Amino acid sequence: MRRQPPPTASAVFVFVAALTGFLPVNAQAQAPQESMRDLQVQAGKSIILSSPVPIERVAVGFGDIVDATAVGPKEVLVSGRTPGETSLIIWQQGGNKLMFDVTVRPSRTTANNRIDAIRRELEKELPGQNVNVTFENDTVFLRGQVKSAMGAERATAIASTLGKTVNLLYVDVPPAAAQILLKVRFVSVDRSVSTELGLNLVSTGATNTIGGVSTQQFSQPRVTTTDNGPTQLTLSDALNIFLLRPDLNLAATLRAMQRNLLVEVLAEPNVLAIDGKQASFLAGGEFPFPMLQGGGGGLGQVTVQFREFGVRINFIPTITPRGTIRLQVAPEVSALDFANGLNIQGFQIPALTVRKVDTEIELQAGQSFAIGGLLDNRLNETLSKIPLLGDIPLLGKIFRSKALNRQNTELLVIITPELVQPISNGQPVPDVRFPRPFMEPNSAGPMRTPGMDVTGPAPVNPAPESIPLETLLQSLKPGSTLKQPNAAPQQQMPFIPVVNAPQAPPAPAPPAAAPAGTPK
Repeated sequence: MRRQPPPTASAVFVFVAALTGFLPVNAQAQAPQESMRDLQVQAGKSIILSSPVPIERVAVGFGDIVDATAVGPKEVLVSGRTPGETSLIIWQQGGNKLMFDVTVRPSRTTANNRIDAIRRELEKELPGQNVNVTFENDTVFLRGQVKSAMGAERATAIASTLGKTVNLLYVDVPPAAAQILLKVRFVSVDRSVSTELGLNLVSTGATNTIGGVSTQQFSQPRVTTTDNGPTQLTLSDALNIFLLRPDLNLAATLRAMQRNLLVEVLAEPNVLAIDGKQASFLAGGEFPFPMLQGGGGGLGQVTVQFREFGVRINFIPTITPRGTIRLQVAPEVSALDFANGLNIQGFQIPALTVRKVDTEIELQAGQSFAIGGLLDNRLNETLSKIPLLGDIPLLGKIFRSKALNRQNTELLVIITPELVQPISNGQPVPDVRFPRPFMEPNSAGPMRTPGMDVTGPAPVNPAPESIPLETLLQSLKPGSTLKQPNAAPQQQMPFIPVVNAPQAPPAPAPPAAAPAGTPK
């Protein structure tokens, strides 16, 4: 067959879509200036570009997207490889250049196969749940309804293998969260037994000698003499046995003391919390203590702060998939200890005796664990004596003193978690028995808003069966932290170190004036 010449001198291109149903399209005549033409092809398919004049050279911007091959002097085969955009330039005989913007669209067959595979995986992982997957403009849209937030997350993870995913799923409204009651039992017994025995001898003038004999373990009487007055004897401990012989000018104090101390502590705090939420409890108080803040010139400011003490418990319960309860628990019992405190510039700052445990355990509801236990036995014996005199048989016991202290501490901390439900309406609630009755109320009715038996039932919208996933996740976020009432401002007190400066010597007295008439 003989090829007929083109009807005009302008370039005519025929787009033959190989393997597609596209019809040949005549391109417009080439403009005097070089302009870009749009060309579209699907990935995995090809089209043929025909030129009325021979083609000298063909170039492609990015060969991984489009492959251009000359199949004849006047024909170029353009094949789409992967979705994307690139450019195609054809040089014609005579110096003309044709430039194309090539867009490779994804293959519908491949996309449909991938979507079908995703749907099969969703049906396998979420059986009986309505999940619809659509793919538009390189974006995956998930619609439908699932049973839980975990199912929505799994569906999103599966669909995200196709690309960017928009989750529009609805989730069934979950039931009320489980609530855990933690019962803590602190049991502590402290016992102490101490025995003290010692003797001090004091001379108020025997053999014209004033002094005493002591092991210095226990305070002895103090003897004070004056030039013209009598000798004074001062006792520093009124519990000593005091013996005095005025005719012999001799005195003795005998320290014989036995002390028994017993302290029993029983604390049973109960705290309720929702699964996965933290709860805390404190029954005690706060005590002030000063803190020195540095300043210039060797001066400073004392800031009065407060520290809590008492019975405290912090815990986070978590119900595991096994049905057990995992507890992060930190119980603590503290009390003020004035015996080991400090006294700074007239301020008495107590110390704290603290017993606390911080641990993480797992157990069934209703079971108990002794998470902490302590048995502490201590014995402290002190023997003091005067050298040589204290070694004399029998008589040497007068020159000895002895102190014996025994301490025993027993501590046990037991916790028991329980799954509980709210008390039903109309059922009796726990109450505290008051030993003394209060005054009769002045008002006729209770201090509260009337119930629905007076105001009528409030309109309540029925709970929906399903809600959007983002609404459920928002409801599970922790709420706003409870704001504590504004605390009183810290008191600032000037702190000026006391420095004892040496006293200056007295100034010399001015010379007396000379009497009148006295020669100078």
